[in-house]
Amino acid sequence: MLILKKTEYCSVQVKLLDEIPGIGLQSAQRIIAEAGIAMEQFRSADHFSSWAGLVPECKEIAGKKMSTKIRKGNKYLKATIVECARAAIRNKESYLYARYQRIDARRGVKKALIAVAHSMLLAIYHILKDLQPYQDLGSNYYTSLNKEKIRNIKSLENLGFQVILQ
Repeated sequence: MLILKKTEYCSVQVKLLDEIPGIGLQSAQRIIAEAGIAMEQFRSADHFSSWAGLVPECKEIAGKKMSTKIRKGNKYLKATIVECARAAIRNKESYLYARYQRIDARRGVKKALIAVAHSMLLAIYHILKDLQPYQDLGSNYYTSLNKEKIRNIKSLENLGFQVILQ
């Protein structure tokens, strides 16, 4: 059985977080300093992101949206993750850039940035919990999902239906 010292154990987590696009060595150290390495204290990834304050509120009264501010949470962790999200969207070949572009078109720059930061936080939770390296889905992740829709249209046409896309 391999026994690691605490400093060596933390260095493994820092190296794993450093593999995420947008997160550098100092940012990984800040994230571990604020969140810790034991993810068992959080019930789920959603609980972790709520603790960090990167979950948008959803106040809706009688079908009318009132507020979509992000919650209060650990301000140091939140600032670090948002800073990392800004760096991550510069890499045009990553999944995070594709997610940013997709949300930016519908909801705006700031909400897209918070959504990317939330996605990064969920990835950080799973990386620290399972000690598995980050696997980027790629910038064509959403376009590959749309190919399934096109395949469904072709199958409808094969059945004799006429499909018109507008």
